[in-house]
Amino acid sequence: MIFIRDVDLQHTNPTYNSRLRNHTHLAGNPLGPVLSSPLFTLHNLTISHQGHPAVHHLHGAFETGQFTAIVGPNGGGKSTLLNALAGVHTKFEGEIQLHKQPTLAYLPQLPALNLDFPCSVRDLVAMGLWRELSWLKRLAPQHLERVSTALARVGLSGFEERLISELSSGQLQRALFARLIVQNAQVLLLDEPFNAMDSTTQNDLVQLLEQWRAEKRTVIAVLHDHLLVHKHFEQTLLLARSAIAWGHTSTVLNATHLFKARQMAQAWDPHAPVCTQSSAQGNPA
Repeated sequence: MIFIRDVDLQHTNPTYNSRLRNHTHLAGNPLGPVLSSPLFTLHNLTISHQGHPAVHHLHGAFETGQFTAIVGPNGGGKSTLLNALAGVHTKFEGEIQLHKQPTLAYLPQLPALNLDFPCSVRDLVAMGLWRELSWLKRLAPQHLERVSTALARVGLSGFEERLISELSSGQLQRALFARLIVQNAQVLLLDEPFNAMDSTTQNDLVQLLEQWRAEKRTVIAVLHDHLLVHKHFEQTLLLARSAIAWGHTSTVLNATHLFKARQMAQAWDPHAPVCTQSSAQGNPA
């Protein structure tokens, strides 16, 4: 079972000196947006999967207190990048630089959750308190109150004793958002948080996002709904293994960039050779 957890990237995800030279052509700013208060900065980041780059020579930065969407075609490296930011995926070259020491919460996709585990909704949400509790310490009344309050905020009052295997996908996602509330992290990494969700549940959870915005939290989310991105995310990274564009959402999500992302997705070769420094030098920028 995968738990949402706090991550100190400078300890769980060591950076490496890049052995690759940037040769990515961007239809936009090649270094991402120019930021006044960066949280993560990526330097020539290449993340490998089965010996081949899933994210390819990525430069840019995510700003503190901003909402940034990561969008792009399926297989474009979006979840891989989010996993690297969370410290889950550590096979990369280049560098992920963390400028501050915030608490961080990671919400994986629903298929990553083992629903066969006999866990109640209360216990699932209470896992967000793990930084405050040892494994042997019992939940105090104030902890139980925080869990109940979080469940009320996502519309699940009275579900405390329900097993997670008995929940609908929308109810389970509400419970996971309640765990994020209890965890109270400054930075939230969300992997397709609204996938296969009814409109009522999505609208309710989007309102929670807006409360986090008012609290100056940082949200980085993998999303597919471009309309939702336009309405609620001021920054967007359009990723198709390489960055197509990175900056203000209204500038990034245009027809030219989206067409190029689709073209790159169609041209992917799963048998392409592993990217090396010498191959990069043979393809100058």
